[in-house]
Amino acid sequence: MAARRSLPLRHRVRNKAVVLLHRLGLPFGPMHLLTVPGRRSGLPRTTPVAPVVVDGVRYVLQAYPRSDWVANARAAGHGVLARGRRAQRVDLVELPVEERGRVLREFPGQVPRGADAFVRNGLVESGSPEHFAAAAARCPVFRVVPRTP
Repeated sequence: MAARRSLPLRHRVRNKAVVLLHRLGLPFGPMHLLTVPGRRSGLPRTTPVAPVVVDGVRYVLQAYPRSDWVANARAAGHGVLARGRRAQRVDLVELPVEERGRVLREFPGQVPRGADAFVRNGLVESGSPEHFAAAAARCPVFRVVPRTP
C-alpha cells in the first residue's frame, strides 16, 4: 500500500474554515464544496475545490497528490457540489490522460491562487498553462455532470 501524505495543519484548518463559511452561506472566491461518500465508510466527506469551466462544462482537479477525495470520487462516481447554501447532485467522470491537458491549461488563468498549490506540491514546474497541460498524467481531472432529478 502506498504511504499516504496528509495535508499540512494549516491547510486542514483553512479547509475547515472554508467549509464552515460555505455552510453559513458565505462563499468566497472560486471555492465550492465537493462532498463524496467515503469509499470505506460510506460517510460523506467534504473538501473545498475550485472548479474550472471549459466550453461551458465544469471540471474539478486534484492539487494534492494522493488526495482522499480523488479515491472517493473514483469509487463513488458521484457527489454533491455546493457553493454557499446552493447544492447540486453531480456525477464525477474522470477524464482519460489524453483529454486532461486542455482543462489543466485553463486552470492557472481561472484560479491563479490555486495554481500555486500545484507548484508547491511538485505537480507542475510553474504556473504556466503549458506546464499545467504537461502534468496531465499526474493530475486527475473530473468532469462534473449535473444529475437530473
